[in-house]
Amino acid sequence: MLSEGASAPTMLLSPRPLARTAGRIQLLPLLPYRPEPKPLPSEVWTKILADVFAHYDLDASRPRAECDALKKGLLLICKELKSVALPLFYARVCIASLHSLERFAAHIFSSDQKWDSIRRIPYSTPGRWVNTLDLRDLDIHTLPETFRVDTLLTYLFPVLPFLDRFMLSPTIVLSRRATLSLISRSEIIHLHTLKGLKLESYPSIGDDCFVDLLRACVNLEELTIVGSGVEVSEGLEQDHSIPASAFKPLVLRYLHKLVLLSMPCSPAMYALLHAQLPSLRHLTITPYDGDIIPTSLVPQFIRAHGQTLQSLHLYTTKTWPATLHPSPSTLLQDCPNLSHLSLENPLPILMLSSADPPHPLHILSIPRPYPEFLAVLDALLPKLPALRILRARDVRWIRPGMSLRAQQAGVQGEMVEWRRRLSRRGVQVVDSEWKRGTL
Repeated sequence: MLSEGASAPTMLLSPRPLARTAGRIQLLPLLPYRPEPKPLPSEVWTKILADVFAHYDLDASRPRAECDALKKGLLLICKELKSVALPLFYARVCIASLHSLERFAAHIFSSDQKWDSIRRIPYSTPGRWVNTLDLRDLDIHTLPETFRVDTLLTYLFPVLPFLDRFMLSPTIVLSRRATLSLISRSEIIHLHTLKGLKLESYPSIGDDCFVDLLRACVNLEELTIVGSGVEVSEGLEQDHSIPASAFKPLVLRYLHKLVLLSMPCSPAMYALLHAQLPSLRHLTITPYDGDIIPTSLVPQFIRAHGQTLQSLHLYTTKTWPATLHPSPSTLLQDCPNLSHLSLENPLPILMLSSADPPHPLHILSIPRPYPEFLAVLDALLPKLPALRILRARDVRWIRPGMSLRAQQAGVQGEMVEWRRRLSRRGVQVVDSEWKRGTL
């Protein structure tokens, strides 16, 4: 006989009918009662699997194919778990080959054609699950492959309504039709990250399709543009076909990180130069001297948006033959709120006048230590009371155990001298791996 209690059922044993004494004996269990486990809500499983997928996406110690195989294995555990994991699996799509892109596009197209509108859910799955499309590892060399990728993207953009991040390889140049396909989406306002777009560098102040794309992305937060560079012998001239007064400036209120590589001038750069960028905090740009290239907009760009910058990285892409242009010497004056400054060769002679207030610069990065720049830095240190770290990003400390002669030779000897002199001012000298080295 079972009697339901408050926590666990109670079992009672009754004696036989002909027993002399009547009574009931309670049967006690040998092991404690274990209640049946309750299933976790789907929201909890979504959070758990999102953390697992994020760990696999950020795991640089494993090959990408191994991480993808581990993510696919989570879809094969059970049907209930697959229904939760499948949207997360398609949320971030990373493609490294043209064949994979064709298979992904074919799957999206076939799913969109089979979609039943009676469900009252806009768009199909998995197209509406895709939030990130990462094509940075897609290496294209031939013109037919470029045309094929451009065609696939032209037809993919309209069926990816909730695309939030789009990263493209700089080897791929989006055509006008692909750009217009991206602009024509009503959900373009949800795009927050746009990286790896390759543009031609030419001086012009008129609108083009990419400027129209920036004008449509009102909620853009991160933008990376790679230009085609410029040859000094080209002798570019400014295009005055459209007056500057007729140009409508951009408004990108949420853009906080901007990267402009190998781009001295372009319609997009001119539009960003005159844009309203109140949230811009991080800028990476290739320096181009205005005296050598009269059409260069780089000095004007730093001067126009330097008031809000917290980090400024001057970086020149590695090409052959290497072409390095001087950087402006007024960087600290143009960027009064800068906390991290990374310089490029040739190192500029930075200036701060006696009338300028103390600068809040905290980290200064240079390619490698030069004796000439140490004299410039000594003159600036009284105006840089917050400077604590000087990083030589192309140099590494030699391993411990080397002889004293090796530690005092070449660049290592210069690093030791910098560390000795700057330590008196409370400035640490670190290498490319942010290590202080051994004393």
